[in-house]
Amino acid sequence: MIETTRMPNWPTLRIGDLAPDFEARTTMGSVSLSGYRGRWLVLFSHPADFTPVCTSEFIALSRAAERFAELNCALLAVSVDSLYAHLAWVRAIRDAFGVTVSFPIVEDPAMSIGLAYGMIAVGTTDAAAMRTSYFIDPEGVIRATVCYPATVGRSVDEMLRVVAALQRVDADDVVTPANWQPGDDVLLPPDEEQAAALAMHDDVTWFYRSKADRPDLTGKRK
Repeated sequence: MIETTRMPNWPTLRIGDLAPDFEARTTMGSVSLSGYRGRWLVLFSHPADFTPVCTSEFIALSRAAERFAELNCALLAVSVDSLYAHLAWVRAIRDAFGVTVSFPIVEDPAMSIGLAYGMIAVGTTDAAAMRTSYFIDPEGVIRATVCYPATVGRSVDEMLRVVAALQRVDADDVVTPANWQPGDDVLLPPDEEQAAALAMHDDVTWFYRSKADRPDLTGKRK
């Protein structure tokens, strides 16, 4: 049976919050979160180096790095492992799979970043449950979060889709439907006043109106 007792003083970060800043050592030198201002960022945690699911994610994300770059989006990983463990793992991935990890991996041995972001519970000494992604906009605001258990790997395609969808709704007064992909039709927000809704006598789906996407934003439609 899974216990659901809430840990005291659990840090709660919500969509719309400013992402907590930090400075830390990484496999590519010292970085600060605020140093990513001006571009999108996916900050994601992983339970541990040298584990199968995490290895599969890092291979997939490294292979998709150019696709994130095309969206002006950087990647930044974090776990409780030390910098030297990260470096050994990066080398092992290169030697075993021919893939060079192309983004920094932050060391967080004191779990200070994980605790600040609510990636791990206060008072715990085990970070095995960490597999959280934060989608942060160029102003440093958290725009979306996704959390998986340690046993389930993330979908890189979904991570890319979320970034693209956030950028699309920022560009116009539109929203994206279920399973939206760049180039698909978008939806118009419904009118929020009764008079406007009742005036649409010939449109029974006034609350669900789609339109072709703008080719200047998404390229050719599918």
